[in-house]
Amino acid sequence: MLVSGKEILSVAKEQGFAVPAFNAGSGQLLNAVMEACEEAQSPVMIAIHPDELSFLTDSFVAQAIYLANHTKIPVCIHLDHGASFEQVMHAISIGFTSVMIDASHLSFEDNVTISKKVVEAAHAANVSVEAELGTIGDTGNTVEGGVSEIVYTDPKVAQNFIDQTGVDSLAVAIGTAHGIYPKDVDPKLRLDILEEIEALTDIPLVLHGGSSNPDEEISKAVTMGVNKINISSDIKIVFANELREVLNNGNLEAREPNVLFPSCMAETKKVALEKIKLFKSNDKVKFY
Repeated sequence: MLVSGKEILSVAKEQGFAVPAFNAGSGQLLNAVMEACEEAQSPVMIAIHPDELSFLTDSFVAQAIYLANHTKIPVCIHLDHGASFEQVMHAISIGFTSVMIDASHLSFEDNVTISKKVVEAAHAANVSVEAELGTIGDTGNTVEGGVSEIVYTDPKVAQNFIDQTGVDSLAVAIGTAHGIYPKDVDPKLRLDILEEIEALTDIPLVLHGGSSNPDEEISKAVTMGVNKINISSDIKIVFANELREVLNNGNLEAREPNVLFPSCMAETKKVALEKIKLFKSNDKVKFY
């Protein structure tokens, strides 16, 4: 069933789990994570970045909506890191039920202004809005991007931002980065900052850059109030690695998608199931 971001995350906040937001950059990834969520009885947010949407074209959203309307699990179609009011409006016009406006690189005042404008337009269409306060890091080659130096979310201004904008969920910066960390980097979440933000705010919190962080830290973040976690690199890397194996070890003349991709999708599904259990979203469909 197709639902809004507010609908899917309000239950997660009440029940103390995090909804997985999988970046579906292809039909194969989309089908793999949907199978995982149906098997685990987990709600899901299908996240699509503007760069992914540009590559896939608008018709891909219709495919995601079709799947949402033909399953009994809650599914939200979410625009990931919308960079402008125009991008967000386009997403709403083609059927997204949740949008993110990412103006975190701007001043606090400008971030408030554009986020409030998006909220007013999106809420009129029954579409939920996520915004970001602070900045997420970037480890390199990702569509999501980020900054080289993380600016942590200031807990003392978070609720003020929420009150001024009316956003439905807030992405917080506590030390994560988009992509997979280099081997010489030991990621460390500032759970002390998260604890303070959660105590001072009243809407679902979002963690971006959830790939490759230590499981124990992610699990702790969920128990401390994170209700949505974005996963992109982890599912894409296993898909790509398996495809390399298929091409290197199989028939060099293999060309049919139904020969090349099934094992890649199986690897993606396996990782998705691991994340679902880590986020404690398995067996939560019963609450919707």
